Amino acid sequence: MSLQLKLETGLQALDIQLPAEAVKKLLDYLVLLQKWNKVHNLTAVRDPDEMVTLHLLDSLSVLQHIPPGRLLDVGSGAGLPGIVLAICLPDLQVTTIDAVQKKASFMRQAKAELQIGNLQVVSGRVEQFKPESPFNAVISRAFSELALFIKLTRHLIAEDGCWLAMKGINPVEELAAVNLQPSRIEPLHVPGLDAQRHLVFLPVNQNELIQ
Repeated sequence: MSLQLKLETGLQALDIQLPAEAVKKLLDYLVLLQKWNKVHNLTAVRDPDEMVTLHLLDSLSVLQHIPPGRLLDVGSGAGLPGIVLAICLPDLQVTTIDAVQKKASFMRQAKAELQIGNLQVVSGRVEQFKPESPFNAVISRAFSELALFIKLTRHLIAEDGCWLAMKGINPVEELAAVNLQPSRIEPLHVPGLDAQRHLVFLPVNQNELIQ
């Protein structure tokens, strides 16, 4: 099965319809990632087939749950899920941040080559990041435990905003540690992946519980 067919089959299973241009950009992004990976070791996943599942479809599984406005992707690595979401949601203003310079350099290259106008790339530590205005949502994919994620990004999120934590199994112990009630925990289905995935929604307006 070609990578394009695998991606399109996955999109169909996720009930996501994208314009042909967005599908092409996602595949071009994958090609660029493979090229950089050979030199810079950005991601442990090497096989292009696995990249479609573990990078593209895993990121796309949250697409329909992303609120409008400004999104920050923390510890974005090679741009997952931030770049994927920026390609698919052109009205969303996406900022990706990573402390590793080579990963930020790759994301800047992807932004330039793929002409992703709604993407901003920041290199540095998230706790030191001072944006001009707060974000409606802050997302992470395997960045850290929930308590640290919330602590490091509290200054970046709007008062009516929401943290979105992409997790494997339902993080019951992590939630207990932050004493915070999620507004919901959405089980995610990633086509081709036989593993649990969940998206945890944590609204900011409970932050007094986690002082």
